[in-house]
Amino acid sequence: MSNQAIDNTNEVNMDDLDEVMKKYDRESNVRVWTGRPALIVKTLLIGFSLFCIWVTLFSTFLEEIRLTSFMGLVILLGFLQYPANKNNNKVNHMPWYDIVGMILGTFAFIYYTFNAEQIIQQGTRFKPYQIVIAVIGILALLEVTRRSVGWPILIVALFFIIYALVYGLTNPSFPGRVRYLVRNLFYAKTGILSTPINVCSKYIVVFIIFGAFLERTGISALFINIANCIAGRFAGGPAKVAVISSALCGMVSGSSVGNTVTTGSVTIPMMKDTGYKSEFAGAVEAAASTGGQIMPPIMGAAAFLMADIIGVPYSDILVRAIFPAVLYFTGIFIAVHLEAKKHGLTGIPAEKLPKLTALLKKIYLLVPLVLLVFWVSKNMMTMQRAAAFSILATIIVGIADGILSGDYRNAYRALKEKKSERAFVEVLCGNKEETEKCFTLKKFVDSLEAGGKGTITVGAACGVAGIISGTITMTGLANEMINAIVRVAGDKLFIALFLTMLCCIILGMGVPTTATYCIMAATCAPILTRMGVPILAAHFFVFYFGIVADITPPVALAAYAGSAIAKSNPMRTAYNATKMAVAAFLIPYIFCFNPAMLLIDTNVLSVILIYVTALLGIVGIAAALEGYFLTDMGFIDRILFIAGGLMMVFPGGLTDILGLCLIAAAIGLQYAKKKKA
Repeated sequence: MSNQAIDNTNEVNMDDLDEVMKKYDRESNVRVWTGRPALIVKTLLIGFSLFCIWVTLFSTFLEEIRLTSFMGLVILLGFLQYPANKNNNKVNHMPWYDIVGMILGTFAFIYYTFNAEQIIQQGTRFKPYQIVIAVIGILALLEVTRRSVGWPILIVALFFIIYALVYGLTNPSFPGRVRYLVRNLFYAKTGILSTPINVCSKYIVVFIIFGAFLERTGISALFINIANCIAGRFAGGPAKVAVISSALCGMVSGSSVGNTVTTGSVTIPMMKDTGYKSEFAGAVEAAASTGGQIMPPIMGAAAFLMADIIGVPYSDILVRAIFPAVLYFTGIFIAVHLEAKKHGLTGIPAEKLPKLTALLKKIYLLVPLVLLVFWVSKNMMTMQRAAAFSILATIIVGIADGILSGDYRNAYRALKEKKSERAFVEVLCGNKEETEKCFTLKKFVDSLEAGGKGTITVGAACGVAGIISGTITMTGLANEMINAIVRVAGDKLFIALFLTMLCCIILGMGVPTTATYCIMAATCAPILTRMGVPILAAHFFVFYFGIVADITPPVALAAYAGSAIAKSNPMRTAYNATKMAVAAFLIPYIFCFNPAMLLIDTNVLSVILIYVTALLGIVGIAAALEGYFLTDMGFIDRILFIAGGLMMVFPGGLTDILGLCLIAAAIGLQYAKKKKA
């Protein structure tokens, strides 16, 4: 990380960042292990990551064996990692009831693993003790999800389970309904072992581990420095740096809150120093970090699910996601620029910016990402194999970085000056402060550990998402919901889109993007396809609104994390983030009304036209919300800008012409006002 970045992080205490993560990110509320217990847990997490990579690449197991062994390890490590109550977390302590829950929950899935062939041949004839085992497994999964993910997704799951038992299933006896539901959720491929957990264990895990390795090669610091070099010197430079760096870092991390805290610890103090208000600084980081999950090439974990559910190559998802993501970040960038102009904010002094020549020397850190995109886009290998080879490339690049930059040599000299007899070994292991810049055995091990930790949360969330989608399918509730919304909407697509948007935002509040998308793909996407929306556009629509739930009040976790770092009012920060991310609320409507934005049934001229008009429209709307373009706006200016912007955003030749005229009139008014002033 550059000196500039280091200087700015000094304003944010690392203990404060840990507190922010624990408050707004359930994954950070882990047990405190020290000494030998810590070593045991660490070893298990590393073994879990290695097991996932090995199974992904070489396993020839039955699918049921692969999935149940994966879930068994998720339950085991989930109880080891997450306490029942974050306020009662003693060092090296695990209550008896946690031990019992861990053993029983793990046993339930491992029982299935070792009896998979027999269970498959049983059909629907299950003995009472097998139903009891299934109930234990489901309860253990729900509890691990509550601890690692939180209550929102658990409440949704419990609602659908209760609905199924009370109203949804037709078996006349309550015990019969319980047996049917439990059997299908646990033993069949219509529940826990359905698409979400299958994709998670096959693809997502390897990409989580890949992201953990990437972070430890220093790529985040490179992204921040590149952003500084590109935009730092311009008006309001730090905020523009935040937008660019968060887009780049967010596509790797796949976590809105995690990305907000990681890059926000650097960019938010920089923005405040430049003159941005605290609420605005926190909002910029939250909006940009949340949008990182729609930025190719990685796009968080949900993109892999989308490819699998729709049945298209992952490379198709990447290509079609590029322009909508560019529009989203352009909207935030414009808002940041206008705010800077409005308040006369300057950029970062040239002497504090990193040099382009120095950054170009580090460009090889991007090689793993480039290789990943190349292998996937050319269909040279499967996604999981491409990710596994990219991990290997990351390790090689990390070692090469230490050699080329002289970090290994400098660390060795520093240790020798301290008269260390084991300097060479200590450099390789990385146990000393002098070796922090090097890619060492410690960073290799930490990457595997971090990958294992990240997999627990995603695995638990995907398992519960399978329960939700399975329950909805079994009860026929999905069709009832679809029919109800179609009846309300009539032949008005806009009404169906609006109702679907509300469902996505409400169900997505406080729920990881992957799980939200799973639920939305089962419930809301079919509504849009019934209304004639292409399946790809329908899935992108629910994907986008599941993501923006992280910055939409009242449960805007990413915005609240940004406000904690900026020391601002949480609700005002969330409101500013929502206003700034207005493009994310408009773009999904654009590609549903005109799928050309997603390169569906179109030509080059149509694509260019729709992007130019949408971009102009987003600029107009951003200016209206900011209340500034060339000078401060009055009521008439704002109305003209927002009306013209909305007309240009929504496709249609007449609306584009009218919108362009309104925006031109608004700019004319602004010019006249500025000239008069």
